[in-house]
Amino acid sequence: MIVPCDRGHEEVILRVINESAKAYSGMIAPDRYHEPYMSLNELREEMREMTFFGYMEEGGLLGVVGYQPVKDVTLVRHLYVLPDHQRRGIGGELLNHAMRKANTRRVLVGTWERAEWAVRFYEKHGFKLLPNKDLLLKTYWRIPKRQIELSVVLGINR
Repeated sequence: MIVPCDRGHEEVILRVINESAKAYSGMIAPDRYHEPYMSLNELREEMREMTFFGYMEEGGLLGVVGYQPVKDVTLVRHLYVLPDHQRRGIGGELLNHAMRKANTRRVLVGTWERAEWAVRFYEKHGFKLLPNKDLLLKTYWRIPKRQIELSVVLGINR
């Protein structure tokens, strides 16, 4: 079941993100990867800017998605599923939920270029790699130049 998340879910959201993000270790540039991948303060800042939902099963949060309307698009900013529960359709359900909630025609997602599994996941759900990723990342995200260099953007029109 997909449920709205709030500050009462911070610790479990953080656990889902940090456990799932371990897949980036050795895959993305060492200057961009650290443990924990996200701090509590970073999560709190993200939660002020976007809406989070979680996939709840048997009383536990197994995955999370955060999305954010920015200008004329909706950004899927965080989509993580605990490693032991991946490949069960949870990520797809969370992505579809965020897309249903989006009030814009276009939905974008940024991810690490070397995270090929993430790119394939979004492509499987109809997203396409966009050629103007630098412009898109500078327009819709607030991320460091180094992250722009190492990222890709995928998009879908609904």
